[in-house]
Amino acid sequence: MKRIELLNKSHNRGLFDCGSEALNQYLQTAARQHTEKGVSRTFILTDSEDPKIIIAFFTLAICEIYANKLPPNLAKKYPLQVPGVKLARLAVDKESQRQGIGEILVFETIKRTYIISENVGIIGLFVDAKDELASNYYQQFGFTSLADNPLEMFLPLQTIREILADHIT
Repeated sequence: MKRIELLNKSHNRGLFDCGSEALNQYLQTAARQHTEKGVSRTFILTDSEDPKIIIAFFTLAICEIYANKLPPNLAKKYPLQVPGVKLARLAVDKESQRQGIGEILVFETIKRTYIISENVGIIGLFVDAKDELASNYYQQFGFTSLADNPLEMFLPLQTIREILADHIT
């Protein structure tokens, strides 16, 4: 059975390979330290049959952006700077890619963002897509591009609520 948990010392970070050296390096050298220092939280997907093996991971952090980067209909509703949750990294091991795991992780980030919104003021979930292909991927979940950079994307809290309501009913 697959489960998502916070990255810890027992997980074998060295075996993970998603095909991106930058993401592999982050997981191997910085993710756990960032968690311990409160910079971000990295969650991993494992299988109960071998819980030390990392199938995939995602990293969440709190961020702040200038409201004028938001779509104009939203920008006018907010003060100059607004807080949000940032999906800072998301990666799936090469052996597990193209199996719907990315979708599971994105949905998990959406659920966690909603939980955070119940405890801290935020306006939604942000992600920096690495390229146009990734941007198209995030668009299927309702993310929209920010005004000054099409690879910086935003999922408003209202959309998050709607997504979760659709999955509950």
